[in-house]
Amino acid sequence: MIGKKELVDLIENSESEKMQGDKDIWEKHIYLDNNKVLIVGYEEEEETDKQDPEEETIKTYYWYWELRDSQEWNVIFENHDKIFSFCESEMGTYSDQDRMEDIVGDIDEAEICTWSEKDLIKDISEDIADKVLEWLSMIQRGEK
Repeated sequence: MIGKKELVDLIENSESEKMQGDKDIWEKHIYLDNNKVLIVGYEEEEETDKQDPEEETIKTYYWYWELRDSQEWNVIFENHDKIFSFCESEMGTYSDQDRMEDIVGDIDEAEICTWSEKDLIKDISEDIADKVLEWLSMIQRGEK
């Protein structure tokens, strides 16, 4: 079975790719032993109302991960609990990457995205690895 350090490294360093479709979804596909694939991704949360393009828009994303059979693509275990989320702010054609405070004044992103504490995969990679290793251990014991 894969070790935690190696799994964390794979989670952090594998390339993400945009999934086809209308939704903003990015995933990493990490192939493991015994025909298992770990999918780590993030998805934009559905907006409930139309936002004014002249106003600041905040997009919320949530992290998820799944363990699948790499042959049949069946889900074995999944975590779509929206425990870890992050957000990005945009105003017109400017985004977080353009330093939002330069456009709208001196603001602290923490004040905008108060729930956004897990922006980067490295912020949650150990949590994901712990859960995946638990799942793999359950499979090994024949519990699923």
